[in-house]
Amino acid sequence: MTRHINQRMADLAHSEIRAMTQACVNVKGLNMAQGVCDTPVPSVVLRAAEQAMEQGKNVYSRFDGLLELRQALAMKLLRDNGITADPETDITVSAGATGSFHCACMALLNPGDEVILFEPYYQYHVNALQAVEAVPVRVKMQAPDWSFSADELARAITPRTKAIIVNSPGNPSGKVFSRQELETIAAFAQQHDLFVFTDEIYEYFLYDGRTHVSIATLPGMAERTITIGGYSKTFSITGWRIGYSVASAKWAQAIGAMNDLLYVCAPTPLQAGVAVGIRELPSSFYRDMARDFQRKRDRFCSALTKAGLTPSIPQGAYYVLADASRLPGTTGKERAMFLLERIGLASVPGEAFFSGPEGSRFVRFSYAKVDADIDDACRRLARLV
Repeated sequence: MTRHINQRMADLAHSEIRAMTQACVNVKGLNMAQGVCDTPVPSVVLRAAEQAMEQGKNVYSRFDGLLELRQALAMKLLRDNGITADPETDITVSAGATGSFHCACMALLNPGDEVILFEPYYQYHVNALQAVEAVPVRVKMQAPDWSFSADELARAITPRTKAIIVNSPGNPSGKVFSRQELETIAAFAQQHDLFVFTDEIYEYFLYDGRTHVSIATLPGMAERTITIGGYSKTFSITGWRIGYSVASAKWAQAIGAMNDLLYVCAPTPLQAGVAVGIRELPSSFYRDMARDFQRKRDRFCSALTKAGLTPSIPQGAYYVLADASRLPGTTGKERAMFLLERIGLASVPGEAFFSGPEGSRFVRFSYAKVDADIDDACRRLARLV
């Protein structure tokens, strides 16, 4: 055969997250590489999905999602984000937040369009851009608080710039963009007539009294912002693939058409389960979740510090980048493999999140684990001292 795969595929980076997960399985280690979220699913969500199946909600939903879920999302967006969204025209339910992001890229970006994103970045964002032949342009953030320079942002603009991506709370850094930072980005987007794609799936994982701000609520931003979220993390249902995007109707129509083409619809009974969870879980559920994850963060980061793997303390989400430069090796992959082989603890090499050489000194962990696994991880790290 002289045929070859599509050239776009040749440019896509293999997921180090999945590679390290498999390597962890091979040595029967503790997987803190992939953010699968091992914490329990709320019982009300499970029961509602089961009931939906029993009641016959097992066929296609409308391409943009069940009405009951779109209505629940509209209620939640107004209550928790300050975003006014018409459930008939502005919301598209998709196959996870990643599916929502891919549909938005396909609908709104053309080959050669440049898209600014902040580094360290989530590799899927880069891969999704490359899959539609858009061009990622990186603006570096500086550890340990992952701040960025407005001047560097300004230098990233060219006549081909079409959009900017904001991931807050962020994977892999745990960065939570402040209102002031978002106002800087909003002014930049308006000055240069850019779309803003936001990945807000970790919006409820906030620490040390921080609040989540959706950039779509800032003046002049609703018309140009594609707000993306989902319940994979919040409800610990990463395998259900229920995400959504919110946009002005003219953009949502195009995103919905792509969603119909790629996925037809998200799993119908699972949409129903999520809708009930949104409506019925009290605000204390979200507060308690953030409190519990802050405790996991504090315990795990303390163990990292004692082991000499200095963490950049996350402000949100449930990932931490740790400085592994004291470990043997010259690359993040070599250092991550040392950890896996020495103490059976899987992490992700920093090169998965950085375009330059600075990624080699970091490894990323996910602490979305049950408390027994956090305890186990801390004991393993103590063996490095």
